[in-house]
This record gives sequence, C-alpha cells and structure tokens, in this order.
Amino acid sequence: MMSDAILSVAGVRTFYGHIEAVRGVELEVKSGEIVTLIGANGAGKSTLLMTICGNPQAAAGEIKFDGVEITRLSTHEIIRKGIAQAPEGRRIFPRMTVVENLQLGATTAPEEHFETDLERAFNLFPILRERRNQRGGTLSGGEQQMLAIARALMSRPRLLLLDEPSLGLAPMVVKQIFSTIREINKDGITVFLVEQNAYHALRLADRGYVMANGRIILSGTGRELLADEEVRSAYLEGGH
Repeated sequence: MMSDAILSVAGVRTFYGHIEAVRGVELEVKSGEIVTLIGANGAGKSTLLMTICGNPQAAAGEIKFDGVEITRLSTHEIIRKGIAQAPEGRRIFPRMTVVENLQLGATTAPEEHFETDLERAFNLFPILRERRNQRGGTLSGGEQQMLAIARALMSRPRLLLLDEPSLGLAPMVVKQIFSTIREINKDGITVFLVEQNAYHALRLADRGYVMANGRIILSGTGRELLADEEVRSAYLEGGH
C-alpha cells in the first residue's frame, strides 16, 4: 500500500451472521482523488462502505485513515476523524426540515463554522435554499439525495463516502449530482464512490475498482476500466 493513501483497506473481511459479504478486500484511495467501486447488486459494495464507517466492524484485516488504524473505532469516532457518508437510500429525517437535517450533520463540526458551511451547502445545491423550511419527506428523490450529500458535508469531512447517489433518479438529476461531486472534489474533499451507474462513475473517477462476490476482481484508471472488454460487457452494455 502506498504511503500517500488517505484511506487504505487491507485484507478486510466482513460477515453478516455466517455469510461472508466482504472477502479479503484490498484497496486504497489517495488524497484528492475520486475513486469509484462498481459491481453488480449484492457484490458487497455497500457492506464495504459501512465497514469503513465501523458498522458492521471488520472481522479481519485493517482499515487506515490518514495512516492511523480505525478498524475498531465506533462510527462516531470515525466521523470525528474526518470521514462522512451519504448512505444508500439517503436516510434523511423525513419529519425534520432541510435546515434541521443539515444541523444534525454538523453535530461533530465546530459551531462557529455552521453558517459558512450552511451557505456552502446552499451554493452547491441551490434548490435546498428554496426548500430550507420544508420537511425532508416532502422533497423529491433528487432533492433528498442532494440533502443527504449536503448533510454529510456539514461534518467538514476530508473523505466523503457516497453510496449509490444516482439510484432511482432521472437522468437530468443524475448528471447534476455527478457534476456536483466533481465540484466537491475540486474543493479539496477526497471522494470514494459506490455506484451501479458504471458509465457515469468511471467517467468521473480518477481510478476504479470492480467488485464481485465480496472480492475486488479488477482495478485501473477510470478510462482503462471504461475501455475494458470485461467491464463493458458486464456493466456498460445496454445503455449509460
């Protein structure tokens, strides 16, 4: 593993009961990169992201953030170190307003930054400014996804984990979400993206990994994987 990795995962195994969902995964994300993890449904991608966040914890192997081992830390401690996740399915609080959701995201960040960070979230997602006093549950799917990403950013992370941000969204909204991810990355936040939309994800990413049955089976630059015959037939044929 290279020393400039902000995130390194080495030999990680994760179980749900007796089922091994992540089987000895090795990968790294370098500071400033966008790295994507693609694979079919049930490949273990979301489980790996949740394992990085400490829930569930890895049964074996080692996860390091910025050179420090975090494998046995609680989710709360991991967030405090500078990792945030926008989970699959968004999981916003439907009865709370947009601003209240964002306040919850900011609980681990210094209070004096709240107004600045709120303004940054509204600049990234202008529709959230318009909806600021609306309950989360009344937002469209795309707006809820924007809120989930904005809430994760409120903790001032150095590494942002995104789990299926394009899932179930209209193509125009997907384009907007991916363009915002690029903007977030340009602001100095490293991004690790789990995504079923392989075409968009690989076009956006510096590097990518392909996961199948809990294992990494391929890796390369976004461009290399886009051109790879195996990747094209398994994940790219039949539309972007």
